[in-house]
Amino acid sequence: MNADSTGIPPEPGSQWYDGEAGPLVRPYAMTGGRTRPGPTGVRFDLIALVTLASGAPGVDEDTGLGPEHRALIDLCRTETQSVAELAAGADLPVGVVRVLLGDLLELGCVTVSRPVPPAQLPDERILREVIAGLRAL
Repeated sequence: MNADSTGIPPEPGSQWYDGEAGPLVRPYAMTGGRTRPGPTGVRFDLIALVTLASGAPGVDEDTGLGPEHRALIDLCRTETQSVAELAAGADLPVGVVRVLLGDLLELGCVTVSRPVPPAQLPDERILREVIAGLRAL
């Protein structure tokens, strides 16, 4: 049991949060204590796009997935979304969403499109040749 700021543990059965807080589940409970997505070591950028795979289970099906996994599947069902959008839509921390998406990726429920790295600027010599060619026209 957690103690309050006085160091005195609360009375058994007493409520230590208000009614509007809703059910309290710690992030490490949702991820089973994991902080990294799956054994594959996949990294999910905030702008990585997550799409529901064609063989993904329905939200109502008994798949052994937790409610947070099912919430992410349900959010992806309507449209492709970024990791940041999924975290906002599920009202979960991004770190938790990354771990849960790692689980869903390993199960084949979702696919992830990683962002394209920014294009590198062309060499200055090439730009000068293009300008010279345009001037010659």
